[in-house]
Amino acid sequence: MRVIFCAAVAVAAAAGLAGCGLAGTAVTGAAGAGAAAEQAREAKQTEQRLEQQLNAAQQLDAQRRAQAEKDAQ
Repeated sequence: MRVIFCAAVAVAAAAGLAGCGLAGTAVTGAAGAGAAAEQAREAKQTEQRLEQQLNAAQQLDAQRRAQAEKDAQ
């Protein structure tokens, strides 16, 4: 019985919030948080990709310098 009462109170509160626009604000806020989380994931992936590219470039540079030193002898 208590569960039904709590559910009824929650429905009534949601209906009241929907009338004044706060429910839409809550949904918009949740969507914004989801978008921010997605942007953070994408930024992290971009950072990892750039770090890999930088490491590869440094390795290639070291190989070229070693080859140039070898050829100079």
